[in-house]
Amino acid sequence: MMHFADSLTFSGRKVVAAWAALPFPALSGSSLPDILSAHQQGMPWKLLSSGREQKVSCCFAQSVVLRGICQEKSSSCPGQPPSPLHSCESPEQVLQQFLHTQFPGAFSTSHVLQQPCDTRPPFPQFFSPFLTRRGFLLDKAQGFSSAGVESVPVLAALQSSPVLHWLLSGLCRELQAPNVRRWSSFCTAGLEQDDFQEALEELKTLSQCYETGFGADGSEDEADSE
Repeated sequence: MMHFADSLTFSGRKVVAAWAALPFPALSGSSLPDILSAHQQGMPWKLLSSGREQKVSCCFAQSVVLRGICQEKSSSCPGQPPSPLHSCESPEQVLQQFLHTQFPGAFSTSHVLQQPCDTRPPFPQFFSPFLTRRGFLLDKAQGFSSAGVESVPVLAALQSSPVLHWLLSGLCRELQAPNVRRWSSFCTAGLEQDDFQEALEELKTLSQCYETGFGADGSEDEADSE
């Protein structure tokens, strides 16, 4: 995982954030271009890394995997394709085109796998009754419980993005709050105050590598630097 993260980082960046949509919201029987076209206003995933919910509008690099969608039927679109996604020849091209539209200029790698995520026991059964046994969305609740969901489509990603500026700077603020000299366990573990301060400075410098200069929380960052 460390080497994989390294392949997505550059310009002094060292960490990536994890995102996932489980299940990926898709109507049963829809084609991949139809499904992704319904999410043009934003990615439906959630941030798995610790921190408040963030909306990602740009990123530096990412690796995205979509599972359990490509086996759905292809969209039959006579005449002019309704969108550029419908003009793609393969599921991989569809996903790559979608990522290019969502994150123009970002380095993106993508994979589309036919096999969905297996959710049979002992997988936690926390799914909505609006899912089929294969994890696709229904217009109305089904007659059996969510325990009947045997698999789900999943969208997952590792991403180097400005979200990490907020996450890392928040961690730095939390570490600055306690006075390590008052905690004997730090001293007995061999932690030196100078080493601790040096690590904090390195963490602050790392967080600055993810700044874009136009973040929504720019005023908060300026206050922290003061």
